[in-house]
Amino acid sequence: MSHASFSPRSFVARRIMAFGVFACMSVAGIVGMAIVANAHNGVDHSKQGSMPRDDHEAHSGHTMPESASADIPEHEKPFLAKNAAAMDKMMADMNVAPTGDIDRDFVVMMVPHHQGAIDMCAAYLPYAGNTQLKRLCQEIIVTQQQEIVAMYLAIGAELPPSAPASTR
Repeated sequence: MSHASFSPRSFVARRIMAFGVFACMSVAGIVGMAIVANAHNGVDHSKQGSMPRDDHEAHSGHTMPESASADIPEHEKPFLAKNAAAMDKMMADMNVAPTGDIDRDFVVMMVPHHQGAIDMCAAYLPYAGNTQLKRLCQEIIVTQQQEIVAMYLAIGAELPPSAPASTR
């Protein structure tokens, strides 16, 4: 690599992006495993065939059956409700119509994905018992916010108004 092409700014940006991708993959993996582990909740979906379902419930998959919620300790229910709300919002916001501008469409879908990670961490932090996971969530909040800004700047879009995010 020639020294003329090395830019500390681009190096930092690449490191931030690499960490952000790792953090997203880690959170997505953990959440994905939890979703897969709990997806069926003991229900045989093949026998539900023609049962009408609420559109939101049918698409989000985050609505918890009454029988499953009875088994959840009371102290965990507020966290699960906030986390489900964050995931539902993220999924709805990522569902965008293509515009023909692949770069812009990518950003419009990725920003809610990143915001979802921020919102899920904000839901977790007040209840966090594990200091390593708490610190990881604090880092996710910071890096995901930075990546949202980087994506908007990359396509020349106006930055959204700033809003503080809880890191506690």
